[in-house]
Amino acid sequence: MSETSKAVIFQAGNEEYALPIFNVISIEKMEEITPVPQMPDFFMGVVKVRDQLIPAIDSEAILYQRRLQPDNQTRMIVLDADGISFGVVVKAATEIMEIPAESILRPELAAFHKVDYLKGIATLSDRMVIILDPGRMIESLEGIKEVKAVIEGGTR
Repeated sequence: MSETSKAVIFQAGNEEYALPIFNVISIEKMEEITPVPQMPDFFMGVVKVRDQLIPAIDSEAILYQRRLQPDNQTRMIVLDADGISFGVVVKAATEIMEIPAESILRPELAAFHKVDYLKGIATLSDRMVIILDPGRMIESLEGIKEVKAVIEGGTR
């Protein structure tokens, strides 16, 4: 018996990435994001989702060190990782997919501390999908403590 796990597939750059479905709260169309000055490049600002103020982070800035250019396909994947809600702004959220455990290879790059949020690469018949760990991804971001302080200060 092979195990599978469900994941939301999204595009960043020219690649496909996966986030485990159990971390996903919702997938939203792009709303207006309120910028906050003096924050790290990956931090786009804050957005209100279901009466909760959450940080919006730029997937392209995290993965490729460049800004995402939003269009009508742009989505925000709202995640919960270790009790922290945040939105990852992506080029497009394309599907929810079952990923068989036997298709996942563990990348050697995961040993490199800056990308320890790479859980693996799913090698499927017609494509490869990079699987991310949202908790490790958010914790790896330089300046995330300042972002958390801004959000927590705004919710009191």
